[in-house]
Amino acid sequence: MGEPGRCRSRAERSWRVVPAAPEHARGIAACHIASWREAYRDLVPAPMLAAFDVDRRADAVLRQLTARGATRTHVALDGEEVIGFATVTTREAAPCAELDALYVRASWYGSGVADELVRTAVDPALPCTLWVFADAARARAFYRRHGWLPDGARAFEEFTALPQLRLSRNGLRGREPARRDVACRDAPSTAPRPDSSG
Repeated sequence: MGEPGRCRSRAERSWRVVPAAPEHARGIAACHIASWREAYRDLVPAPMLAAFDVDRRADAVLRQLTARGATRTHVALDGEEVIGFATVTTREAAPCAELDALYVRASWYGSGVADELVRTAVDPALPCTLWVFADAARARAFYRRHGWLPDGARAFEEFTALPQLRLSRNGLRGREPARRDVACRDAPSTAPRPDSSG
């Protein structure tokens, strides 16, 4: 897999992105928790990060993967190891989507894994929102590069009480920008946190 922390070049692509299946639940949970610990160690207090439980998270992921509904997850795999994932909920009535989760292990930063997850998981035809920690500069720059911009909404993340910003991206239908739908923008985030059981 290479040295932890070493960014891989796009030429070294050994990974693939596929729809998540129940057998990926534990790997998604482990990736989710490890990604939080890597990405947010300067934002989230260490005792909170240390308290995450892989078994509890895996149970929640398995329930989400086997439930009927509009939420879909894609995983990035290196061999059989989950190195990243993206979860998107589509609201057909609006129509719009929310990027509920996008996490990639730090040793895969700069490899194109996150870009591929966005391209695969997010329908470019739909307006899409997401929530990001206000102080997560790397994440905000990544999302800006993919067309997401702050839309003025702010909130505090439930688990950490850290400030978040909502980012929105217009979808494209042909060449015309899609109308942003207020129902989608105002819908509360369902983004799972590693501590959540549901």
